[in-house]
This record gives sequence, C-alpha cells and structure tokens, in this order.
Amino acid sequence: MTQTNQATGADARTLQCGDVHYRLHGIAHTDPAAIEQLREQIASGQFDAVAVELCPSRHAALIQPDVWGETDLFRVLKDGKAGMLAATLALGGWQQRLAEQSGVEPAAEIRAVIEIALAQGLPVLLIDRDLGITLKRLSLRLPRGQRFQMFGGLLEGILSTDPIEADTLNYLREGDMLETALAPYVDRSDTLREVLIDERDRYMAARLCEESQSEGYQKVLVLAGEGHLDGVSTQLQSGATCAQPQAVVAELEQVSKRSSRWRFIPWLVVALVLIGFAIGFSRGADLGSMLVLDWILINGVLSGLGAAIAGAHPLTILAAFLAAPWTSLNPMIGASMVAGAVEVYLRKPRVSDFDTLRHDLTRLSGWWRNRVSRTLMVFFLAGLGSSIGTYVAGFRIYDRLVGA
Repeated sequence: MTQTNQATGADARTLQCGDVHYRLHGIAHTDPAAIEQLREQIASGQFDAVAVELCPSRHAALIQPDVWGETDLFRVLKDGKAGMLAATLALGGWQQRLAEQSGVEPAAEIRAVIEIALAQGLPVLLIDRDLGITLKRLSLRLPRGQRFQMFGGLLEGILSTDPIEADTLNYLREGDMLETALAPYVDRSDTLREVLIDERDRYMAARLCEESQSEGYQKVLVLAGEGHLDGVSTQLQSGATCAQPQAVVAELEQVSKRSSRWRFIPWLVVALVLIGFAIGFSRGADLGSMLVLDWILINGVLSGLGAAIAGAHPLTILAAFLAAPWTSLNPMIGASMVAGAVEVYLRKPRVSDFDTLRHDLTRLSGWWRNRVSRTLMVFFLAGLGSSIGTYVAGFRIYDRLVGA
C-alpha cells in the first residue's frame, strides 16, 4: 500500500515480508517539515527498529563531522585509497555548495531521525552499501574516459558559482548526494543506473531481511530516498532476496579486479625501455648514456612539474624529480606515492585543514590552500607527470635508436 503525506509530500508505504512488517518512508533530503511526523511515528512505540539509507562511513561523517580530523593521510596513500578519498571529498564539497546556496543542510532529516530513535532506545540499522564499494564497482565498470568525464563534471559542479537549478534540488528529494551529483549522467548510462540505484535497492532490501532475521525484529521503520522506495519494496517481496539475504549482500559487496592482462602492460613498457638501453649501449657508450639521460630528464621534469602545479613543497618537487625515473622502472611503486609521502611529512595536515576542507573545496584557491586537498593533488599530478614522461621518454628513445 502506497500513501502520500499531505503535509510533507513524502511518499510512504507499508508492506509485509514474511513475519516482518515494514513501513517505508521516503526521505525528502532537504525537507525539515517531515521530522515532526517521523518523531511521532518513532515515539508511538510501534516499531522495533529504525533503518536508514546510510553506510557506516557516511553515518560516521554525519554524526561526527570532525571524523576527518582523525584521518591518517599517509596511510590512505599507502593503502591505495587516495582516489576513493578524493571522490568522497569531492562529494562533500558538492554537498557544501548545495548547503551554501540553498540554505538547507542535506541529510539534516536523517541526522534528526537517528537522534530521535536513539533517544527512544531503538536500534538504528545502517542498510546502505559502503560508499567506497559503490564507487569501486562503478569505477571498474565504466570506461576510463567516462570516469574522467564524470569526475570533471563533479569538480565543475563544486566550483561553479551559478545558482543550483530547481531540477537538481528535486532530484535530491528522490535520491541521495551521490545520485544527485551524478544526475546529468545517470539517465544516459545503464551502468550508472544499475550500480547507483538498482544494485543498492537489492542491497538495502537484503540488509533489512538480514537484520530482521538475525535480531528478530517484527516492525521496522525504513527511511530511504523516494527514488529507492519502489525498488526496495519490490526486492523485499522477492523470494530470492529474502530467502538468502547474506548471499545477496556478499554478491553486491564483491569488488572484482580488472582483467589480469592489463597488469602486464607496465612490465612490458619497462622491458622495452631496458631493451632500448641495451641496444643503445651496444652501439656505443655515448648513445646509451644519451638514452639514459633522456629517460631521467623527461620523467623527472614532468613529474616535478606536476608536483609544482599542485603547489608542492620545493623538497617534494625535488623528490618527485629524483624518484620518477626509477619508479617508472618499478611498477610496484610510483612517483605519486613518493611525492605524496614527502609532502605529508613536510606539511602534515592540521586539524583546521580538515575542519575547513568541505568549504575550501568549493573555492578554486582553497584546493591549494588546504593541506589535505593539496596533498592529494600532489599525489595525482606527480603520478600523472611521471606516467606521461614514461611514454614521452619511451618514444624519444625509439626515435634516437631509429635515427642512429
């Protein structure tokens, strides 16, 4: 049964799944008028638990806004999570811009509901898939060009000073921050729609069944974006999802690695470069030395230039210059890691950098002023310079050998 609350316009529906009674309530992510109605429902005593469209990491960031201040940036770089952190911070910057221009803090309704539920002594169930897993599954399935296009569009949206369109605010009512930020691309990409919406509908339904079966909940109030209500309802009534919820959750949390054949390309490039050096020295010490010098200068200069564009410390620029020629011959470690680590050591982010991060990301100058965002730019641009340098130097070596 589907209902629409006349006061708030929020979509709500009630359904039975086995022995469990679910009340699904559509969250208008920017509508504070719904909070009082939800307060009354939670305080009525008819529910055993409250489930919200959040994952643990987003829940932590919502309840503890200063959680970023505890981030070990060096560990993030070392564990290969810089890209995921950058994407998460970009979404935070987009949310900050939305809050500044609309005067409404997104997710305020969810935060209020969590506080109300905890005050009533009700457990809060986090049923959404982890943002990092969603982004990884999306990244693995999208072509590289489309990934860069979307990230560029997201950055443009963060830095834009144009008023937010009404359509964007309406989209936020149906989805969440990630869906809203990528709204221009969702309707044009079946992959985006599947990963961002369809998969998460299945995941949230499976998590509800999993929690209900393990904890014995009989009546659960569920808060999710209005755009997810139809999908979650359908999945809850699906025998496959409710019969084996743990298997569904495990399937949708799986992050497959890229095809192994691509992993050999960096080693192939290294082998070709070393063969080029060997051929050069076989023809004469002068030619061999020239090839090595080309390799060092092109790799080092482009990587150092990338770090310089990011506003790195002079010693970081020097480290990128020195590291790039050698890390390019060892795909196990990159110039980006060396440059990022040196930058973190020389300019360790302060607590204030994390406190102002979301606001700084909405200003172009803030990306260079804030030590967190600047370190990430150093990491990416030094690595990009080194990657470009590898291929430029490789073609330079080939030209010299052919012309010799």
